[in-house]
Amino acid sequence: MSQNPVGAQIDITHVDLDSLTHHTELPQTRLSIWVDRCLSRIGELLSWVWTLLMAVIILNVFMRYALGEGRIEFEELQWHLYAVGWLFGLSYCFVADDHVRVDLIHHRLSIRAQAWIELLGILLLLIPFLSIVLWYAVPFVAYSWEMQEVSGDPGGLPFRWLIKSALFIGFALLALATLSRLSRVICLLFVPRAQPSTKPAIA
Repeated sequence: MSQNPVGAQIDITHVDLDSLTHHTELPQTRLSIWVDRCLSRIGELLSWVWTLLMAVIILNVFMRYALGEGRIEFEELQWHLYAVGWLFGLSYCFVADDHVRVDLIHHRLSIRAQAWIELLGILLLLIPFLSIVLWYAVPFVAYSWEMQEVSGDPGGLPFRWLIKSALFIGFALLALATLSRLSRVICLLFVPRAQPSTKPAIA
């Protein structure tokens, strides 16, 4: 085992990196192991949100069409749960890195070429995007907390400021996942004889 200056723990067994083709075959670093494991646990826990959302939808449909009683709080609860599941699921999808990739060229490239594309994409596109979202999310959420914002609809849910906070938290978790992925890409490209791992450290 060897350790690079940024704290990456690496197996220096020699491999031919250009013979690897799958986008998940990146070396693990100390940062990625810790971050990926934490985000994986959060993602697994919040996956139950989708079951709860389905139950709320079924209950709402039953009350509306069987009992003739629609409830605005159930309508709002549906999009609250959907927002939480989607926002917190972003970081899990990035960590698992097993989402759908629609491209004609990327999967045909070597693992090193894929890593260069990912490095440039993270530095030039993803990090600036996350910075803008988080920068504007802070006053957006802070104002909602200050006003103790609630639903504007009669019978709506209170604590609108709480669901708005999910925006900042979700993208903050995605930023952590981005740093983890960036450390793995840098490790592969710039640490000599780094050993790619075919098993993500999120178990």
